Amino acid sequence: MKVIITQHHPQLGNPGDVVTVKDGFARNFLIPRKYAIIATPGNLRQVEMIKQRQFTLEEKHKEKLRYISEKIARISVDLVVEVDEEDRLFGTVSPAQIAEALEKQGYSISKKQIIISDPIDSLGVYNVRVQLHPDIESKVRVWVLKREK
Repeated sequence: MKVIITQHHPQLGNPGDVVTVKDGFARNFLIPRKYAIIATPGNLRQVEMIKQRQFTLEEKHKEKLRYISEKIARISVDLVVEVDEEDRLFGTVSPAQIAEALEKQGYSISKKQIIISDPIDSLGVYNVRVQLHPDIESKVRVWVLKREK
């Protein structure tokens, strides 16, 4: 029996996928638990329309993220940190600190989206990657400055 998956199922796939399963599995497990619906021509057309709408929304979202990425690439962030007598940082700069500094400038970026390849443990200027989407990445310039006493 051909069915259309409506919810993610680890063995079968993602919503919108059309799979062939045994009749009993579909009637007794998938359909009652709303994991799938029967693949009729009407249901297939409806799923295609939903997929097309989701694709359009995803493209609009990506376009918005590309615009934000371009804006982020043009800014720099100043982080003022405590240092010892030899200008060494106490610890390292974290993605949370960078996200907080970006928040102060009006950009809502999660600390999980900030990727620091090498630890930032000294004063200077660093280029830090910001991954807004798996396909969209930008860099922000981070200035690590010492706090005046």
